[in-house]
Amino acid sequence: MLLLGSSSQTRASILRANGIEFVQKGCEFDEDALEHSLPKDFVYHAAMGKLKACEARYGLGMPILCADTVVTADGEILRKAVDAKDAKEMLMKQSGKSVSIVTCTAYKSKSKMFVDLSETVYQFLPFDEKDLSRYIDSGEWRGKAGACMVEGFCKPYIKSVRGYESCAMGLSVEKLKPWLEG
Repeated sequence: MLLLGSSSQTRASILRANGIEFVQKGCEFDEDALEHSLPKDFVYHAAMGKLKACEARYGLGMPILCADTVVTADGEILRKAVDAKDAKEMLMKQSGKSVSIVTCTAYKSKSKMFVDLSETVYQFLPFDEKDLSRYIDSGEWRGKAGACMVEGFCKPYIKSVRGYESCAMGLSVEKLKPWLEG
């Protein structure tokens, strides 16, 4: 059993799908205060900040798992969209381009600590304007880094992929599982 220090339903779904028992509790950490311009620096410091906040709040009575994800297109970090207009602008930056999704997964128990920085790179076909409008109207982009949903809206537009889908969804479970089993 572990504590998932995240309110992300996608991360919770990944854990459930992999048979990992957890309780989910959010931790207060202000990602907006971070001033890192490199995607890997940003997600590392965000994940570690969340981990430290969770440990301070809940202790290590059970192992803690935290993560952070960003999407990058043309070298720009695309975080969570604030509104529909912002989501559409972010997605247009990804349409027909190579997009990198970077996730930092951080796990800490009383006896061990695991930190992983992973990247999944997608080459997207151009997004269809009508599909894009339906997706924006659906609101499914809310809470998604870069408004990107590789398991949903973006899936039919994937021309190629290098890396794990779980990383792109916000939790590199393939790299975490050996630490939980060992």
